[in-house]
Amino acid sequence: MRIISFLMIAFISLAVVTQNLNSQSIIERKGEARIQIGLNAYSFNNSLTEGLKGEGNGMSLFELLDFCAENNIDALDPTGYYFPGYPDVPDDEYIYEIKLRAHHLGIAISGTGVRTNFANPDPAARAADIQLVKDWIEVAAKLGAPVLRVFAGTIPDGYEDRWHEAALWTAASIKECADYGKTHGVIIGVQNHGGMLRTADQCIEMLNLIGSRWAGLVLDTYYFMTDDPYAEIEKMVPYAVNWQLKERTYGGDNYRSVELEKIMKIINRGGYRGYVPVETLQQSGRPYEPLELVPDFVRKVRNAKNAEFD
Repeated sequence: MRIISFLMIAFISLAVVTQNLNSQSIIERKGEARIQIGLNAYSFNNSLTEGLKGEGNGMSLFELLDFCAENNIDALDPTGYYFPGYPDVPDDEYIYEIKLRAHHLGIAISGTGVRTNFANPDPAARAADIQLVKDWIEVAAKLGAPVLRVFAGTIPDGYEDRWHEAALWTAASIKECADYGKTHGVIIGVQNHGGMLRTADQCIEMLNLIGSRWAGLVLDTYYFMTDDPYAEIEKMVPYAVNWQLKERTYGGDNYRSVELEKIMKIINRGGYRGYVPVETLQQSGRPYEPLELVPDFVRKVRNAKNAEFD
């Protein structure tokens, strides 16, 4: 009886794993590759944070929408951090005013995002992050944001050589979020952001463990921690539900300027259709003026896009 019970458990476990692997298939897309250039609000992190505090030369998400319109940027990711009261959800009036202003300006809402660490070994901490995501799924749905970005989290101390163990509870947490997202029409976008997700293979394994069509990758061009980040990026295009296109890529011990022409060729070959938000970041030892840097980077991205897709 014990042998039979063991075999039955093993069979059920295999069936669950197989179901998960099959349910998170590569995204099926039709037609030729097509992208719209967006902006991630984190590019204006200092200004938006000061705006919430009423300090310095702060700005609001409404002003950031105006900036997008003035610079012919197609979409904005108004990240959750920059809504008043975060991590608490904003009231409906504020959400709908953002949605109204975006529509009047012809700016799409490409997504939004929250901070999470689902790799935390503490079940209570993970449960709190799951509830945070569920709350913000409802915000995303009201905004009309198709994707809510989350982080898998950092590898816990003592699990540096036990990645898969931490990945199991990380994936289970994200799966619960994806199941809730499905009920509101919101996709959970897991961003490769170092920590648990440093390579394409780790990203694919995590998505397979999650096993939901309502979860995909927010493809961060900076955070593939390998010697050939472009190979990693190309491998993940079929799983991408959104992007963060940054000015640099990680290459071994060196940080290199992104090769935008190469990125556009990868997107074209991969058949990606959707938003590609840019995100500029503060760099050590350099002045950071997003009002100048963002339009310049968007122009370079647009030129690379036109050269590849026209």
